[in-house]
Amino acid sequence: MFQYIVRRLVMVIPVLIGVSIIAFSILHMIPGDPARSILGNKVNEAQLEQLREELGLNDPYLVQYGSFVADTLQGDLGKSVKSNNPVSEELKNRLPATVELSLFAITIATVIGVLAGVVAAVKQYSWFDNISMTGALFGVSMPIFWLGLMMIMLFSVTLNWLPPSGRLSTGVELQTITNFYLLDSVLTWNWTAFKDAFIHLIMPGVALGTIPMAIIARMTRSSMLEVMNQDYIRTANAKGLASYLVIFQHALKNAFLPVLTVIGLQFGFLLGGAVLTETIFSWPGVGRYVLQSILGRDYPVVQSTIIVIAVMFVFINLITDVLYKLFDPRIRYD
Repeated sequence: MFQYIVRRLVMVIPVLIGVSIIAFSILHMIPGDPARSILGNKVNEAQLEQLREELGLNDPYLVQYGSFVADTLQGDLGKSVKSNNPVSEELKNRLPATVELSLFAITIATVIGVLAGVVAAVKQYSWFDNISMTGALFGVSMPIFWLGLMMIMLFSVTLNWLPPSGRLSTGVELQTITNFYLLDSVLTWNWTAFKDAFIHLIMPGVALGTIPMAIIARMTRSSMLEVMNQDYIRTANAKGLASYLVIFQHALKNAFLPVLTVIGLQFGFLLGGAVLTETIFSWPGVGRYVLQSILGRDYPVVQSTIIVIAVMFVFINLITDVLYKLFDPRIRYD
């Protein structure tokens, strides 16, 4: 196991090098001038040239990339050209919001998706199977920005059940320790803030988790149908075991490996793909921050954030592979 983990960590190096080259190159091919974005249009060329020199934008491509890599390896993610704040501090404040939202979304997607997939497989061709799989098809096809806007109109504007944006309501105080609001409210025994933070999570979490939920449901159904036709399942039924034991202890456990792979991949995608959800619901996370940085030509923020998300994605996949051992002891990492 240890050797396998070491090999996977070594394989991370070329992946991150490739990600850094692609991110750095694409940003420098985007039309626009960061210096003009900072100073505005009503500025003379001499001032623009001076700022470009200060930011290192006049250096050759390889020199700029080399400086970026060297700083990143030393833990220096640079400074935002817009706010002049260290990118590491900005990510420290915003990354927990994205992780909290993604965890909430993947939890909803996993619980509902797995249960729907199991029931659909057990009740194959029933009305529940047809409705749930049709709903999963709509879930995969439904644009998040449209779903988010419809949810705001229904639950916030019309019914006034849920808040439309933000992480906490105005006037609700919370002592932040980890910047994970649910965790901080538990650690400080602030149940008013816990309830308020949870309510704020519902709409963006459901909107973000819709596509993963549909994918997990379809994968669970497919894996369960394959397992339910195996001889050991027929033997378990012939022995007179309770149906729930056959389904959850025998069938689901053996059908869960491909589902676990999908859950790990989808969680990684949620961390890096929450831009639309965070923008619609004014969620102060990394996705919204990156979008604002792209529009403002804030190269250090975008480059560093892409690297951080890539590292997290790789480690999530590694954790997923390690978890295989819990569900199938026959797996060897030799």
